[in-house]
Amino acid sequence: MSACIFAFAAAFFNPHTGFVALDAPILSGSHIRLEPLSPAHADALITASAGDPELYRWSAVPIGREDVKRYIETALAWREAGTAIAFVHLRVADGAVLGSTRFFDMERWAWPAGHARHGNPHPDVCEIGYTWLTHSALRTAANTEAKLLMLTHAFEVWDVLRVCLHTDARNRRSQAAIERIGGKFEGVLRAHRMAADLTPRDSYRYSIVAAEWPEVKQKLASLLARRPGDPDSPPGKPTPDT
Repeated sequence: MSACIFAFAAAFFNPHTGFVALDAPILSGSHIRLEPLSPAHADALITASAGDPELYRWSAVPIGREDVKRYIETALAWREAGTAIAFVHLRVADGAVLGSTRFFDMERWAWPAGHARHGNPHPDVCEIGYTWLTHSALRTAANTEAKLLMLTHAFEVWDVLRVCLHTDARNRRSQAAIERIGGKFEGVLRAHRMAADLTPRDSYRYSIVAAEWPEVKQKLASLLARRPGDPDSPPGKPTPDT
């Protein structure tokens, strides 16, 4: 099983937005390390996203310097607002940037005074998405370990109640990957988001709740027990989305 080493996030109040923002953690595993996205990663992300556009058919991936610049600026603005934390995937072996992912739609519920969760600075629920990987990192342990690191942090550090994942209704491989680790299908959200091809996207909605996390964690650990070169997605060209 991957070794998960966490640098804990510190919460602070943003008086301009009224949200509690979080300093992003560093999440470390055996194969990859997730570091907070910053402008310093721009050149490496430009390189990582270059290549076959068909690879990102279902994912909004920044291509070129201007797109990457806007991508980073938006991610940092969301982090400042306390609604998202974006990461880059770094390969432990050589420090190469492989792609990006993030926590987002981080909700903090208005628990009444006296409730055990009242005043909790961490999110009550969140989503994991905006995930994409460079071609060489597909069908490796990178995405599986990233999900293990992020879900472990969400459920065991933040103590969230639910993590959601959405995928394009046309992206069958992504749906199969989420179902394989134990994500529960909740339904289809029609015209949910703008798709990568600039059409209104129907999304398949999945979730993992706290009671299901131990089983999901075991499934992820089992997938990681394979040697890193083994595929962790069905046959065919992998299409990252979540």
